[in-house]
Amino acid sequence: MAKSNKVRMLHTKKRLLQLRKREELSHNIRYIAKVPVRIVMNRDVLKLHPSDSLSKLVHELRGERSCAVVVDERNRLKGFVTMKDLLHFFQPPKRYSIVGISMLKQYSLNRASRVEDIMVKRPITISIDEGLGKAIGLMIETGKHHLPVVDDEGRVYGIVEVRDIIRLVRIVSS
Repeated sequence: MAKSNKVRMLHTKKRLLQLRKREELSHNIRYIAKVPVRIVMNRDVLKLHPSDSLSKLVHELRGERSCAVVVDERNRLKGFVTMKDLLHFFQPPKRYSIVGISMLKQYSLNRASRVEDIMVKRPITISIDEGLGKAIGLMIETGKHHLPVVDDEGRVYGIVEVRDIIRLVRIVSS
């Protein structure tokens, strides 16, 4: 009988600890929604001009970088490019494609293409003054993994990515 009481007490204590942990995590997640985007965003972003070549884009998209903002001379957002946009551009024809001279000509035309040919011209953005709750909502609603962070005049300050938010969740929940 004493052993069964001890086991019940251990289960009860374990359950209480789990409930407390859930409560803390829930509180921390509510806190995350209020964190300003400017704290989490990545400021070291790849910035390109619309007239830059696709070969420059391909060369620059390495390592951690998976997207680029396209800006004008005054650092104002003109467009946005992700690796997925780049893959769509180089996607071969779907049916009856024969690799030969015509495919090589198409590749050489692509090498002469510019960033403006593949950039998303009206990307979904987030204001530098918004909280992560808004960013998370936009990402879920649109399916986007990257959001350029801009001010009211369209100047680019950085990018907030899903992995930046997940990194913060890990820090807060440990």
